[in-house]
Amino acid sequence: MKFTDGFWLMRDGVRASYATDVRDVREGEGWFTAYAAVHRVRERGDTLNTPLVTVECFSPAEGVIGVRATHHAGKAAHGPEFGLNATEGAGQVRREGSVTELASGPLTVRLDSDQPWGLEFLDAEGRRLTAVESRGTGFATAPDGSHHMIGQLALGVGEYIYGLGERFTPYVKNGQNVDIWQADGGTSSEQAYKNIPFHLSSRGYGVFVNHPGKVSYEIGSESVGQVQFSVEDQSIEYYVIAGPTPKDVLRRYTALTGRPALPPAWSFGLWLTTSFCTPYDEETVTAFVEGMAERDIPLGVFHFDCFWMREYQWTDFRWDPEVFPDPEGMLRRLRERGLKVSVWINPYIAQKSDLFAEAAADGYLVRRPNGDIWQWDLWQPGMALVDFTNPAARQWYADQLRTLLDQGVDCFKTDFGERVPTDVVWHDGSDPARMHNYYAQLYNSTVFELLEKERGPGEAVLFARSATAGGQQFPVHWGGDCFASLGAMAESLRGGLSLSLSGFGFWSHDIGGFEGTPDPAVFKRWLAFGLLSTHSRLHGNVSYRVPWAFGDEAVEVARKFTRLKHRLMPYLYGAAVEAHRTGVPVMRPMLLEFPDDPACRTLDRQYMLGPDLLVAPVFTAEGDVEFYVPEGTWTHLLTGDTVRGPAWRRETHGFDSLPLYVRPGALLPLGADDQRPDGDWLQDLTLLVTPDTEDGTEITVPDLEGRPAAVFRAARHGTGVRVTAEGTARAFTVRTVADWWDPSGNPSPGGGDKDMQAVHHRRNDPGT
Repeated sequence: MKFTDGFWLMRDGVRASYATDVRDVREGEGWFTAYAAVHRVRERGDTLNTPLVTVECFSPAEGVIGVRATHHAGKAAHGPEFGLNATEGAGQVRREGSVTELASGPLTVRLDSDQPWGLEFLDAEGRRLTAVESRGTGFATAPDGSHHMIGQLALGVGEYIYGLGERFTPYVKNGQNVDIWQADGGTSSEQAYKNIPFHLSSRGYGVFVNHPGKVSYEIGSESVGQVQFSVEDQSIEYYVIAGPTPKDVLRRYTALTGRPALPPAWSFGLWLTTSFCTPYDEETVTAFVEGMAERDIPLGVFHFDCFWMREYQWTDFRWDPEVFPDPEGMLRRLRERGLKVSVWINPYIAQKSDLFAEAAADGYLVRRPNGDIWQWDLWQPGMALVDFTNPAARQWYADQLRTLLDQGVDCFKTDFGERVPTDVVWHDGSDPARMHNYYAQLYNSTVFELLEKERGPGEAVLFARSATAGGQQFPVHWGGDCFASLGAMAESLRGGLSLSLSGFGFWSHDIGGFEGTPDPAVFKRWLAFGLLSTHSRLHGNVSYRVPWAFGDEAVEVARKFTRLKHRLMPYLYGAAVEAHRTGVPVMRPMLLEFPDDPACRTLDRQYMLGPDLLVAPVFTAEGDVEFYVPEGTWTHLLTGDTVRGPAWRRETHGFDSLPLYVRPGALLPLGADDQRPDGDWLQDLTLLVTPDTEDGTEITVPDLEGRPAAVFRAARHGTGVRVTAEGTARAFTVRTVADWWDPSGNPSPGGGDKDMQAVHHRRNDPGT
């Protein structure tokens, strides 16, 4: 929200007050509190009839410093609140003269009470990261009488801001105004399904605004040298999170708000859906599954979208008996084909469903202040909203899903959760404005926790659309309703990159786009991108997404990249384990891996898949693509061609290719099984080395539970490389990237690497 009219004036009807003069500082163990007048106090009379802003500084965790600024402290707290993992004794206070400092790990906040109001945040070397300056702490009343708390942090010269959830607007957020407010706005607007009040700076710090309601950001868009954030409240609380690297920031942020669960390995396979409004029954589903098998395209999960239920009755958790008279038998037959099954749900109960009266009678639906059940006709006629603040309603909803699990369903697509009304009363008394964003957390956690309970730890996975801070704990999230165009493919990637810099480790999107029917060229380009994402789903709105609907070449592309993804699973699941344990995402903006390379700070059309694979999707039908490679010799995984960076590249690729380069010095594990994602990864494992692979390069291949199965280490050996293993006695093959056998069983056209000797195929003893 903007409060000023240019630099000098306030907007009509806005009255603002800013902390100006430090009047007192109190300190305790791990905290200090400052009291700041909103104008200079020159005599005793200036202390009367005027506000005082209370600013508390504390440390909830190592390397994290919290700031809480309050105008009137008497406002009742109705919740909800983000669940944070705080640590006692994380900060130390020291005071010398007029200067008070709070240090936590590599981060320090400094206040000089002899100077005009301000806070400085310093890194481990004493260098300024950011600061609260003259208008950086205050409050304002709007013309409608609403009261807003304001925080500002200074932007440095050349500093870039990222994150704030899955945003489809420009990747670098400088110059934008962003409202953290859940909305079902597709991927082509400033609205977002996943709104996260956390931003990351290219200077090596992050900021989390601890407020689950609407947070309004002005990122260099009101005061051009400031990131401003405001909330309609009497208090604002935010945490500055130390680096020094972006990965360090994400580690600390996700330690505070929650790390992603590890999705099951089978979920990394190809998902195929019925699509949304298309007609389908078991015969249709069987034809799709058999069609994939006949074309040798490995399929992992089949998903039933909305119309598995009867029309006008979503969500009643009952199969349409006219279309699916034998759901248990159908699900058994799909399982016998080796498939997992997903079904669509949402948190609404339509009036026509028998469950509506049951839920209404038991108090499980959200009500208006007058006691009426909140209803509308948008989406489903007369639909109501499940009140997940009611523990009994959560249990009731989970019980409906448990019936489906007993029938043979494996996971759920938790759609919607954004259009949450504010003119309602919640069972637990939550503030409706704060619950609007937070509802997604209760919805997704209810479903995820049921899956963990029924299927066991490590077997739970969602396909979720909405999320707030902390939602990364319940993967996987997908990018929502995008158009079937190359432009929408690019905006989807921007959204995914922004989400990854907001703490989310796993992300997917609708291959080919959702709205409309893609041109075959769009579909084929999107296939390569989608199968080089953490999770891969073929899904559309009014048309099917089976590859043969888009021609024989689309079948070949789908087959090639599905098989490639399966072979990459020892590597990809290792990156998934890292996301689970550290919060560093699998799909990584170039900034994460190369924070010191200025060219990487604005790149939004390419990414790193794990630490060692550079992916540049092709956004043209003709195959022209421009991308950047950082320093070193990069080797194309599919051709063996090498390029040297730092350099910008222009290449042209057929539909069966894209820029897919192995990082200099990498040790890349490839499984032998290209038919499934959850096979025996150590069986006939191949390890690829690059010309720059040096002593000490190491890779861990996990097992299906995420535990280390084997650790491989590379060492120079003459003009070649020798790889040793720890933890396994099974044979493996070592080859150069330029000389491996591709997934179809043919030699790579790149030939051998002339600078390296052939390396070894050898058996290793455990512990070697």
